[in-house]
Parts: sequence; structure tokens; C-alpha cells
Amino acid sequence: MSDRQRRAFTALPLLITACLAAATALAQPRAVQPRGPLDAAEQNNISVFKRVSPSVVHITSLDVQRDFFSMNVQQVPTGTGTGFVWDEAGHIVTNFHVIQGADAARVTLADQSSYNAKLVGVFQDRDLAVLRIDAPKDKLQPIAVGSSKDLQVGQGVYAIGNPFGLDQTLTRGIVSALNREIESVNRRAIRGVIQTDAAINPGNSGGPLLDSAGRLIGVNTQIYSPSGASAGIGFAIPVDEVNRVVPKLIKDGRYIRPALGISAGTAQLSAALGLPKGVAIVGIGARSAAAEAGLQAFARDRSGRIVHGDVITAINDEAIASLDDMLALLERRQIGERVSLSLWNKGKTRKQTVTLGSSD
Repeated sequence: MSDRQRRAFTALPLLITACLAAATALAQPRAVQPRGPLDAAEQNNISVFKRVSPSVVHITSLDVQRDFFSMNVQQVPTGTGTGFVWDEAGHIVTNFHVIQGADAARVTLADQSSYNAKLVGVFQDRDLAVLRIDAPKDKLQPIAVGSSKDLQVGQGVYAIGNPFGLDQTLTRGIVSALNREIESVNRRAIRGVIQTDAAINPGNSGGPLLDSAGRLIGVNTQIYSPSGASAGIGFAIPVDEVNRVVPKLIKDGRYIRPALGISAGTAQLSAALGLPKGVAIVGIGARSAAAEAGLQAFARDRSGRIVHGDVITAINDEAIASLDDMLALLERRQIGERVSLSLWNKGKTRKQTVTLGSSD
């Protein structure tokens, strides 16, 4: 071995040791770069979630099934959704379609305690349902209720729910539009709906839409999406409607609508007779509000010719073009309240005051 080879061989361990030391130094964790405080938006996100998430619940709809061999009865989960605590009595608000067709439901609170729920009442026209659980008051944190009448396009909103079964998920967005119209499960129009781009996915249904102060401003109910996942177009039932309907469901178990006591003609009938936009009266209930006010229904005489009746064209000077319009206006009134009807009959118009009865 030459002197040159001998020196290189001798230096090899030193070189290996130096390489290992350099590699070890490079493999050390990086120093953490300090950051400043969270900005105001981040702090508000965290604050709203911490305050409101205890009010949000996970709802599991259940079907009762009997095992074919053992004949044992068991409850099988069929779907999930979201709801929120309405009051300390244990009332839970959600969408009707979340529990539609279920034999039973189970509510899981934010602390993962779970309770069997009893159905209190539903109002399909607004896709709303109220359940009740027997939970200790210290586990029930009612949600703070806000207002939807003064919302503005562009203001910030939050949604908390259980998308795809993932508990307690927060998403953020804005009010994208107001006064949208969607269709309820029984094909009635729901008007005044809030549109938002906050991510809403399957499982969010029945959960709260919140303003930046953490107040309830709507109940998330539908999404518009070709894929079935969030496409940035979600809809929420405005809280002013919720706050009007829910107390009645708690009190009566159903929504009893103020009514005139009439039967309405079809759009085809109105078109065939050349009638103006409105509700053609084709039937009047005995001892109803309409009967007491002397309203007249369309009918046929003995020879089969049509005898003209009244067409309701407005209520308290608010024009109506269909039965759905009329029902929407009546729902904002109270049983026993007096309203002014604008009526059309064979080209002549008149006004008639009517005391609203009950749809019960």
C-alpha cells in the first residue's frame, strides 16, 4: 500500500464521522417560528364555535325491524341529521325531512350523551319538526335566537352541523341572497329563504345558520348541487318563520293555520273561464269564515251552466296569484283576526272584511 493510499484509508473514519454529524444536524426539528396573535376574524370563528356548539345536536333516525330468525325487535339507524336545543325543557328543532318516515329518533348532545327523542310536532309546509328529550337542564344550552328580517347580502354567516356524520363541523360564508323560494317536502313553496355559500352537505340538514354574533338566523334545509355535495349554494329557513312556527308546534303538536274555510279552483279552471289572477272559490264550508262573510262560490245551475262566484285577488291589499300565495299570507295572521279581502266577480270588484277561522 502506498503512502497516499495509507493516508486516505486513515482519514476515511474521520470523513464518515463528519458526514454523520452533518446528517444528524440536518435531521433535527426546525425551530418554531413565533406568530402574532390570531386576527379578529379567526378569534370570532373560535368564539362563535365555542359558544354555540354545545347547543348543536346530532340526530339519528331509526327504524324498528324484527329479526327474521330470532323474532327480536331492534332499532336500525336509517339516517342522520342535525338539530339544536330550543329551550331548557329539552325541545330540539330540526328539519321534518330529517325524521320523515322514521319510527324513532335518538339525539346525541355535544358531550356525546345520547337520549331517545319523542316527536312533539311537525309542519311539513316549512320542513320543520320539534322533538323532545328528557335530559338534565345542565346539559341543555338553548341556542341564542336572532332575526332574519334585517339580514343583508354580504354579511358573514356560520353553519354548524354533522355533514356526512362528522360531528360538530363549522363552516363559514356569507349571505349570498335573500328572499329565495324553495319547495318543501309536500311541494308547498317556502318563501323568504336565505341563500348562503357556507358549505352545507348531507347531514347538515336541520342545523343552525348563525350570524357573526352567534345568533340563530336560519335552519339549514337544502342544497343545490348536481353532485349531492356542497356547490356553494345552500338554503336556510329564516329564523323569523322558525320563531313563529316552533312555539305553536310545542303548544299544539301541529301548526293550526288561520283559514277562510273555502275550496280553491284549479289553475286550469281559471284559465278556461278567463278569470283574473287569484283564488277562485269553488266551495265554502258550513259555518266557516267565508260563509259568515257571505262569499260566493262558483257552481253550476240545473242546466249545467257555470254560475260565477268570487275570485280572491288580494288580502289586506297584498295581491295573490295562487292558492299558495293565499296560504302564505294567511299564515302570517292569527285566528280571530279580521282581514280585508279584495274580490272579483264577473268583472266587478268589491272588498269584504272577514274574521279568520281555524284550519283545524
